[in-house]
Amino acid sequence: MVFSFRGRRDGRKSRKNELLERSNNLELSIPSHFRCPISLDLMTDPVTLSTGMTYDRESIEKWIDAGNITCPVTNQVLQNVDQIPNHFLRKMIQDWCVQNKSHGVDRIPTPRIPISGYQVSQICSKIIVAAKQMDESKCLEMMKKIKILAKESEKNKKCIVDNGAGVALSFVFESFSSISMEKYSDLLKGVLSFLTWMFPFSEEGLSKLGSAKSLNHISWFLKGEDLSVRQNAVVVLKELISLDSNYANGLMEIDGVAETLFKIIHVPISSTVTKASLVVIYNLMDSNEVIQSFVDMGLANLAIEIIVDGDKSTCEKALCVLERICNCEKGKELASNNALTMPVLIKKLLRVSDLATEFAVSIVWKLCCRGNNAENLILEALQVGAFQKLLVILQVGCGKSTKDKVTELLKLINFYKDKVECVDSVSGFKYLKRSN
Repeated sequence: MVFSFRGRRDGRKSRKNELLERSNNLELSIPSHFRCPISLDLMTDPVTLSTGMTYDRESIEKWIDAGNITCPVTNQVLQNVDQIPNHFLRKMIQDWCVQNKSHGVDRIPTPRIPISGYQVSQICSKIIVAAKQMDESKCLEMMKKIKILAKESEKNKKCIVDNGAGVALSFVFESFSSISMEKYSDLLKGVLSFLTWMFPFSEEGLSKLGSAKSLNHISWFLKGEDLSVRQNAVVVLKELISLDSNYANGLMEIDGVAETLFKIIHVPISSTVTKASLVVIYNLMDSNEVIQSFVDMGLANLAIEIIVDGDKSTCEKALCVLERICNCEKGKELASNNALTMPVLIKKLLRVSDLATEFAVSIVWKLCCRGNNAENLILEALQVGAFQKLLVILQVGCGKSTKDKVTELLKLINFYKDKVECVDSVSGFKYLKRSN
């Protein structure tokens, strides 16, 4: 059996050598004018610059995107960065590939020409005109065109975003939202799915999407049964509020939004939705009244549960929410009474990210230095290794605000240091049960 295996392995090696030899011979036989002057590989999409030199599109785009303004071969300053497809040369390369098919050469496909900014602008103009005329079918037709173009390449997708598609679709969303919540539901669902990848865009687009009519309709989708639509709705809200937190006020005026966001993270749809919901909730909690309403729903304990199991990004956002919850007295009380709080916070110090450490330190500081159950929490923090971790934070460095909090905590904890036996934070954590 061993001998047989070696035979097969030797066979594979000889086959590999044969392919390598064929590849090397093939490389030598590629006509020089079929090679890109930059990559020296066979061109699959030859384009000609204003200097008359031809390059493979991917190679010259990387050259230009890197900030170069000269022709790589002639070193002439480029009068423009237009790339004219060299159809004649591409056809010659394709014919050569067909002639050398027996040598293992595959025919290069005919490339699609990337969309231009002018073409995107024309599509956007048609969308806006159709929206003003309340022409649903024309809007759907243009959106279908955008979808097809975006699927062709990432370059097309970027061009679509950079040339105002987000603004045009925001205009569509507001226009049709003002008519009916249900009549144009399919159109508006489609617009939402596009908008999830079109941020950021101009203030004009944000104002359309952040209007009372638009926010009402997005919130209506947020409460629906379709999980993909709910995901799109919460992602759009997250992007909108992250760019301008002023829209949070308008969102809070809509009945049931806070309860819906809480339910979304209580019964999670996906990690993307959970993270987006946490960002929205954080931006909504700009007053004690709003914080209190979320605390009454049970957000304090839920945030702690999320911190336990969340990935880096989710953990950061949940810590951010919990830190804001602890601005409220009832929030601090609930966090203090949860057996997981202190072990989880100390465990996350220095383990997730600098941002997570800052939030965790702030929460511990609020509970131990500003809370009603401070002494018990300080003793608990000592037992799970807080003193050692706080010292390390000072040693590795942190921001001034965090440093001040750590210093105050160390002074406070040091007073109780001889009263308890310190244990490792991980071993102390694993025996605790989650709160119900």
